[in-house]
Amino acid sequence: MPSDRLTATLHALADPTRRAILARLALGETSVGELAEPFDMTLPAISKHLKVLERAGLISRGRDAQRRPCRLEAAPLRELSDWVTDYRGFWAQRLDRLDDYLKKAQAKRKSHGRKGK
Repeated sequence: MPSDRLTATLHALADPTRRAILARLALGETSVGELAEPFDMTLPAISKHLKVLERAGLISRGRDAQRRPCRLEAAPLRELSDWVTDYRGFWAQRLDRLDDYLKKAQAKRKSHGRKGK
């Protein structure tokens, strides 16, 4: 069992079925039965996926008579996005430095090519 919310979110998103369920829920609230329709798996298997998503705080489930609607809870996705954004600056700097290096190397190569003629 993941010990923190970010780990739980990443664990939940690691499975393509759970990502597909979230994509469906991004369109709006739906029942467990409707969520299960496109998948070639049993209702108990879908239910296990929903429990993982619910423990991660990515979905919430309600009760409306016999219907069990599920809805997307986006807060953990925002936290994940914020975490990834912290690293985006790091990689942008690295790529900028690589770009500078390549431009200098290319200029050096061109200047050496002219001298040899």
